[in-house]
Amino acid sequence: MALSLIKTKLYTPSLRPSHVVRPRLRDSLNHEFLQENGFARKVTLLCAPAGYGKTSLTIDWLSTLDLPVAWLSLDEHDNDPVRFLNYLVHALRQVLPEVGNPILAMLQSPQLPDPETLLTPLLNEIEASAQLLILVIDDYHLIQTSTIHHYLNFLIEYLPPKLHTVIASREDPPLPLHRLRARGHLAELRQENLRFNLDETAHFLTRILGRDLPLENVQAIEHRTEGWVTGMQLLALSLLDHPDASDFIRSFTGSDRFVLDYLFEEVFHRQEEQVQDFLVKTSVLENLSAGLCEAVTGWENSKEILQSLDQSN
Repeated sequence: MALSLIKTKLYTPSLRPSHVVRPRLRDSLNHEFLQENGFARKVTLLCAPAGYGKTSLTIDWLSTLDLPVAWLSLDEHDNDPVRFLNYLVHALRQVLPEVGNPILAMLQSPQLPDPETLLTPLLNEIEASAQLLILVIDDYHLIQTSTIHHYLNFLIEYLPPKLHTVIASREDPPLPLHRLRARGHLAELRQENLRFNLDETAHFLTRILGRDLPLENVQAIEHRTEGWVTGMQLLALSLLDHPDASDFIRSFTGSDRFVLDYLFEEVFHRQEEQVQDFLVKTSVLENLSAGLCEAVTGWENSKEILQSLDQSN
């Protein structure tokens, strides 16, 4: 039976009116991107916690390139390998409608073939095409199925020069990133790169508020949010209801209701039940260490949980 696809998962999202162009990051992404016979590298990875503008930057960057884009927005339901691969093929078919028939036929089998058998025809079809193509896989952190990681790893390993893959994720995907780095096939932007600088903060706040803020207020917002663009947006929304901007900015903390709502839905709510319980029990601590967390929770695996949270957020 044919899988029913949500077509909007295959559309490139639109940029928000408050979007700020970031030439320094565009330049970084464009560095050694193209060569005479295709793409100079295989993968671009944007990896940072929620709300750092990974998707917006990707859309903005790609809008400056005269190249077709196959977009795939993932959700939790895409952890089924057949579903994931169906979406992957149909994303590519938005640009290359002639590819994918062999793999779609094989996906009807009761048992999935190995990566080489399944993906070789698709790779050869892409190589035979005259079209350069960028494949974007957004929110890859939602994929937890090892089989899918194996298929994507094979796809990237044998990626033809005509196809480039952009992966946006809140955590490092379980792919051989070290090997891609060593071969010069990987470009990365991470949290420290995606933080807004002072000039970007000023432009963003002007777009949100419709007016310029004094420099000292912009500096205070950049300092308090540490360049976290979603934090700036939530602060700006709260600021609209406060006539004394300077006083509100000084008192703004992570306990603001807009910030709490965002963190609950985008961070806390997406954790496993055990991790949620751990976070609640350790919320009384001002500083987190394995010893303190173990004393509060009684869990001997507190160190492993902290390491996992640090890696994924």
